[in-house]
Amino acid sequence: MSGFPYSLTGPIGKRRLGLIVLKADETVEQDFRRLFPAPQTALYVSRIPSGDELTTDTIGAMEAHLPATAALLPPATRFDAIGYACTSGTAQIGAGRVARLIGEQADARAVTDPLTAALAAFRACSLRRVGIVSPYIPSVAAPIRRAFEAAGFEVGETLSFGEEVEARVARIAPVSIRDAALSLARAGGLDGLFLSCTNLRTLDIIEDLEAELGLPVISSNLALAWHMDRLSGTQAGLAIPGRLGRQALPAGA
Repeated sequence: MSGFPYSLTGPIGKRRLGLIVLKADETVEQDFRRLFPAPQTALYVSRIPSGDELTTDTIGAMEAHLPATAALLPPATRFDAIGYACTSGTAQIGAGRVARLIGEQADARAVTDPLTAALAAFRACSLRRVGIVSPYIPSVAAPIRRAFEAAGFEVGETLSFGEEVEARVARIAPVSIRDAALSLARAGGLDGLFLSCTNLRTLDIIEDLEAELGLPVISSNLALAWHMDRLSGTQAGLAIPGRLGRQALPAGA
């Protein structure tokens, strides 16, 4: 039997993004599909093994799985940007190490993560002192605070839900996240708020929070999507809510 003749076409979409998502994360992939509408953007997702509980041990264990997970992204694809969607994982493993492990296995113009993206977003919004809302236990939340402070930002307060079970993080009601953000902002002295964790459902509360507080509100998913969009160099219909969506990428970010 002879093969029927066919022609080849180009890659899908005007840009190609890769996303490495925790096995237990139910939120970030849904947010990205809303923020990056098809067919302008081809979004490819690879899932990384992650623990059922949020501990420094389970988060740190992801480092060993990063190369194999990145290698599962389509090898024929030249990515405009790849994001590792774990804020606490990046804080513990290190952003540089994350980028190297992914870059060795996948062809990408840029690699980023929610921590690196948040720092770029803070600079873009001219923030100096931020408050953090986090689902984590203290041992998991602390490295994120230290990373922000090491980058030259002041952290006023960290308000945490103290949740250890990853599956419950995606079930934290947006109204609870909103109430925590309002409580944190009432202390005053903040330039903006950071809602930490890619598994928190934050996308639909950001604009209302900004209107009520008069402050920029940046979440892990919002920062990561914005940073990947700007790094990709291809504007293709991204609709970032809130003040961050109006900001350009700062020089060197």
